[in-house]
Amino acid sequence: MEMGDTPMVDKGAFVMLGSDDYFLRQLAQKQDFERIKDYVAWTMHAAQAIAVKVVNPGGISAFKFNQRKLDLDEEHAYYHVTPRQIILTLARALKELGVTHPLHIHGCNLGIPGNVETTLETIRAAEGLPIHLTHIQFHSYGTEGDRKFSSGAARIAELLNKSPNISIDVGQVLFGQTCTASGDSMRQYAISRSAHPKKSVIMDIECDSGCGVVPMRYRDKSFVNALQWVIGLETFLLFEDPWRIFLTTDHPNGAPFYFYPHLIRLLMDRSFRNDMLEKIQPDAAAQSILKSLTREYTLDEIAIMTRAGPARSLGLKDRGHLGVGAAADITVYEDNADREAMFATPELVFKNGELIVRKGKIVKVVQGATHVARPDFDRSIEKPLDDYFTRYHTVRMENFKLGDDEILDNGRGQIVVQPTRARAS
Repeated sequence: MEMGDTPMVDKGAFVMLGSDDYFLRQLAQKQDFERIKDYVAWTMHAAQAIAVKVVNPGGISAFKFNQRKLDLDEEHAYYHVTPRQIILTLARALKELGVTHPLHIHGCNLGIPGNVETTLETIRAAEGLPIHLTHIQFHSYGTEGDRKFSSGAARIAELLNKSPNISIDVGQVLFGQTCTASGDSMRQYAISRSAHPKKSVIMDIECDSGCGVVPMRYRDKSFVNALQWVIGLETFLLFEDPWRIFLTTDHPNGAPFYFYPHLIRLLMDRSFRNDMLEKIQPDAAAQSILKSLTREYTLDEIAIMTRAGPARSLGLKDRGHLGVGAAADITVYEDNADREAMFATPELVFKNGELIVRKGKIVKVVQGATHVARPDFDRSIEKPLDDYFTRYHTVRMENFKLGDDEILDNGRGQIVVQPTRARAS
């Protein structure tokens, strides 16, 4: 509903399956892999999704069974499956179904000192399968130093640079007030004691999911927050391939998306970055290798990282480039040495070739498209699924499905179906 009410931009939903109750039952019962693939594909159809995401794989479900952590090879207390099994099964399923965007992974142990080891092992665990590691900054923490909190960005970047099957986004922390919102109810419960203001909402949703909303203020004089800021920038500057790293603040968790122009300036302007480094908590600055990193992103690299790379990763063949047949989603900026000012206010924005913004002011409101992937599946899976919904859910299976008419809403918008692999007969 929120996506439908948001004009101008295209949308695509990521459906969460890492703690899905029916999927975990399939794994626990060692069901045939083809039936698991059928369920993954059915869920993408029902949710009108373009990709599949796991959030703390298995951990949201485990939290309901009073587990307070779940590492990569730790068993779920009830289903006795591990996050590694969940990740490998879903990554393989999506590859075989022909879904372009790889499994989108919010890994285990978000925000915990020492989670760098889990992240490194998750990279190795992919066994060459394509995966995307999201907001990796929050998963790059070591335990070195007097405070037992340090940057693991260099170790992770070194391994990722040798792993062409893996893409990442960073989840940069920037200073100021924001609000964290996550399906990782296990970790949101843990960080609620650090809320600013001291409020939070943690809730379970049906049998499958969870949600936590915790307000957060990142302070440049806080050792932890300053080091988080450093870790994100180190990751950006050490990762070599702009086609496999995407610019994010994990909106709104690290910072709101409208902080992007400031982040772009930090990446493109070394002297500005070093000036900011001088202002943060001194122990965090002293621990960092940031000052020794001379790299400055080019405009081409920014364009790849914010446009062309994500479009290719999502399978949007007519986006992220200016070639023949492209959708003509174009933003025009006036060149300015102050890259933050430049990116803050575009001169012109075109959507599908129509001018919609001039000098930062909206001149026409249009509806964006909803992009979906609809891999083939065996319809016979709906019989056991219908029985499952009737027994365990508060909605019927048919009502769970999102219809095209609910997206189009009386002619508003458009549905674009991304190609997937045909099912073998």
